Amino acid sequence: MTRRSPSTRAAELRALLQQASHDYYVLDRPALSDAEYDRAFRELQAIEAEHPELRTADSPTMRVGAEPSSALAKHAHLVPMISLGNAFDEGELDAWEERITRLVGDDARRAGYVAELKIDGAAVSLTYAHGVLVVGATRGNGTVGEDVTANLRTLRDIPLRLRGDDVPALLEIRGEVYMPYAAFERLNEARVRDGEPVYANPRNTAAGALRQLDPSITARRPLRFFGYTVAVPGGAPLPFATQWELLDTLARWGVPVAPARRRCASLAEVHEWARDVEHRLRAELDFAIDGGVVKVDSLRLQDELGVVGGREPRWAIARKFAPDIAETTLERIEVNVGRTGALNPFAVLTPVEIGGTTVQLATLHNFDLIRAKDLREGDVVQVKRAGDVIPQVIGPVPERRDPANPPRPTEAPTHCPSCGTAVERDEEEVALYCPNVACPARQLEALVHFASRGAMDIRGLSYARIEQMIAAALVHDVSDIYDPARISVDTLTRLERFATKSAENLVAAIEASKGQPLSRLLFGLGIRHVGQTAAQLLARHFGDMDALQRASADDILAIRGIGEGIALAVVAYFQDPTAQQLVARLAERGLTMSEPRAVSAGKAFEGLTFVVTGTLPTLSRSQATELIESQGGRVTSGVSRATSFVVVGEEAGSKLDKATALGITILSEAELIERAEGLGIRD
Repeated sequence: MTRRSPSTRAAELRALLQQASHDYYVLDRPALSDAEYDRAFRELQAIEAEHPELRTADSPTMRVGAEPSSALAKHAHLVPMISLGNAFDEGELDAWEERITRLVGDDARRAGYVAELKIDGAAVSLTYAHGVLVVGATRGNGTVGEDVTANLRTLRDIPLRLRGDDVPALLEIRGEVYMPYAAFERLNEARVRDGEPVYANPRNTAAGALRQLDPSITARRPLRFFGYTVAVPGGAPLPFATQWELLDTLARWGVPVAPARRRCASLAEVHEWARDVEHRLRAELDFAIDGGVVKVDSLRLQDELGVVGGREPRWAIARKFAPDIAETTLERIEVNVGRTGALNPFAVLTPVEIGGTTVQLATLHNFDLIRAKDLREGDVVQVKRAGDVIPQVIGPVPERRDPANPPRPTEAPTHCPSCGTAVERDEEEVALYCPNVACPARQLEALVHFASRGAMDIRGLSYARIEQMIAAALVHDVSDIYDPARISVDTLTRLERFATKSAENLVAAIEASKGQPLSRLLFGLGIRHVGQTAAQLLARHFGDMDALQRASADDILAIRGIGEGIALAVVAYFQDPTAQQLVARLAERGLTMSEPRAVSAGKAFEGLTFVVTGTLPTLSRSQATELIESQGGRVTSGVSRATSFVVVGEEAGSKLDKATALGITILSEAELIERAEGLGIRD
């Protein structure tokens, strides 16, 4: 076989790695394993080290590796980066439309509008020459910014080479660098473990990371990028005529574009979109927004409308939302004891309205974070709601403390607030734990989790019902649920608000749950670190409970996707005599201790990506996910061009709208099941 030349092999590896990064970071559809990526990356590094002349500006090895700078150079943008005017309500947005109508008549209304999320990040411009990234810069004063090319190269979702044959010879792509909420929290948790001060908010952290003199520091920050427009010098031709086509083209070139954009035929549709984003979607997003941006769709009309005083475009305006950060008083810090014994502190706040919702409780994560933020009972604090079901306390406002009588610093508890047992702490974790398996708070949360939809899915066994059963001494652990001497129609109807019919339904649901597979049972047992995915991996690998109980940590670590923390936790759980006795009682009472095996003849959904939205007629969300994954499919939360099918139920909402706009095939629950059974492999 003819050996390929170093230049040929380097080109192959660059193409492979660029495609893998695009699949992973932009499409959310990884096609290359981490190990395969690492091998290819190291091979390319070795070739470029031996043949430096083969290293190109768009090589994946260029993402990190530049020497630290002594100062950031200045960069003049090809076209000035202008600012947007603001509309704070629907009336001001209507007034904007009236102003542009006076200039271009009804053409703007006929052209329609594009509504986009306004990302709360750091604005940057990316200059591409012949499709290759050559300069990346901050916004600066709009005309001149700081050259942060080496730092921007470290962002994996910024393409080093654009993916099209219609890319202008020279252009700038403008967008926002941001930090997802989840990544920001992980970063702060790591800083707490290392004894370092925590960051205040994702936006400032992202902006600061961009201006580092050492690119390796930026590379360690979990930054992401969304593009939203392009600029070319001298009015060079563009391969699109509308803003909507511009965004589609950016995505085709490999540039990530923010979700939830909408093409609106009228301003009434823009108002509807803005209300939905402000009052529903904003709380579901994993990144900060401070409103939306409304643009005239036609680029010809954008040019005709021009710019006001060289500062603000007439053809676009920011639709600002109510703030999602507010100040209030931290009245008390209380503690919830979870099912694994973790002590979870939370804030009781003076009620405050944030983004149209009254907030009284907020998460505090752990006591190390409380200490790092110096949160104290009685403090005036900043609270944010966006991106979280339960709001978060950003930090105190120290200047609002009474210097003559400041609040006392918060001390971490030394004993469990529920049972009084001395708390423990794993050296590698930040959480405090109650080790008492008989702790009343642990028992309650463990029972609630066991009965939950994602675990054993016992319909009718609610939090309130479980509290009743514990108070009546009917149940102490999950095996008692299946003891007919404890839980029967007769015993249940003795409790308040338990009619005969509801008791019969609950007993039937408990009996039906015995048929749940091993993966559901493992998740329901609440083994530390074992979530739904890990439970499925364990159940599918070992097949039955006996084999799993006999497994060593090395046996478990052999499963791809299982780490050391999970392996050690599983072994420790099954070595505990209390857990052994619990599992034995569950087996005696008829629960399924094995995982159904899929037929290996083929899988109906191999390589396909699904989104499930709305309420399905018979399947819960987790059951639909299980069905899809059992046939080789993958379930994601967001609709994109990479989505193969969207499974919809009642009240499907915006995901259905987006799928329809993208031309993605829509399936009902019945059609999903029919396709799964098409190969005859559904258990």
